[in-house]
Amino acid sequence: MSATPNPMRRRLTARLATAAAALAVAPALATAQTVPSPPPGYEGREDVSAFVRQLVSRHPQLDDEVVATALADARYQPQVARLIMPAASPAAKNWKVYRSRFLDTLRVREGVKFWRDNEAVLAAAEARWGVPAAVIVAIIGVETIYGRQTGGFRAIDALSTLAFDFPRGRSDRSAFFRDELEALFVLAARDRVNVMTIRGSYAGALGMPQFMPSSWLKFAVDFDEDGRVDLHRSIADVVGSVANFLSVHGWQRDLPTHFDVLPPPEGPDREALLAPDILPSFKAADMAARGATLSPAGQQFAGPLALVELRNGVEPPSFVAGTGNFWTITRYNWSAYYAMAVIDLADTLLALKLVADQR
Repeated sequence: MSATPNPMRRRLTARLATAAAALAVAPALATAQTVPSPPPGYEGREDVSAFVRQLVSRHPQLDDEVVATALADARYQPQVARLIMPAASPAAKNWKVYRSRFLDTLRVREGVKFWRDNEAVLAAAEARWGVPAAVIVAIIGVETIYGRQTGGFRAIDALSTLAFDFPRGRSDRSAFFRDELEALFVLAARDRVNVMTIRGSYAGALGMPQFMPSSWLKFAVDFDEDGRVDLHRSIADVVGSVANFLSVHGWQRDLPTHFDVLPPPEGPDREALLAPDILPSFKAADMAARGATLSPAGQQFAGPLALVELRNGVEPPSFVAGTGNFWTITRYNWSAYYAMAVIDLADTLLALKLVADQR
């Protein structure tokens, strides 16, 4: 004789079954929610296809299928698009704050060590191109802290993002980055390197000196004479390439980078001297005629000078009279603040290296 089913038991059994089903589905839902979808690629886009056609027409040594396949594997990087944008609320320019970022304990300590470890190649570069070892060491320190911060992005991803999906909200530089993406393919083919393995900054700068691909092609040198240029691992190539870059852009042997100067009071004369920005445009006599007071060495200088203003937030700005060599450093990075940071770091490293050598 069968027992009569208990209604309470039936309801409990149904609830347990529902709970078990929910537990079985939950891991799958959690996985689906936590695994991000892959970023979009660059396959099948007409603008990318047009780029490939133009690229191979200008560089017959490149294979269109190889280039197209590489770009199909490239990925849009949202972080690159964010990093290339200016700050939402930009802070007032402050030279003292900017300077402190690059004259920190790590850069200074490692800069002296880098110089002492590579003294022979630095001396050889200085003798060949006329660029002081201190300036070469300072630029490498400012750029990557001697190879510690070269960037972790695949260069093809970063450059494709900026070439084909440059973010709105600032001046469009997509044409510049298409040129750099083109240079990346040419560089990889020339050096027989898999383009997918090259890594750099979010802007596509490469190696210890952070050369853009076009700069690598134009200015990098095989200073260790091993048959190839390696800006990731060859210290000699890095040192020689930085020196060559500055030399090609006008560095003059034994020329000071700047002189101390007291600017004229605020008004038309100061505005006239600041108008050319950092481009040397005035003789010492011209600056004096407009009320600027140069140091004794600056007064004797025969070449052109620029009145360079370095703002200090709410405090009064600092000023120097920049020479052609100051201008040349800004060809590496178009900023008077950058150039002055390189110069101050170079002076600091030189002083500390002399002390270390005496010890």
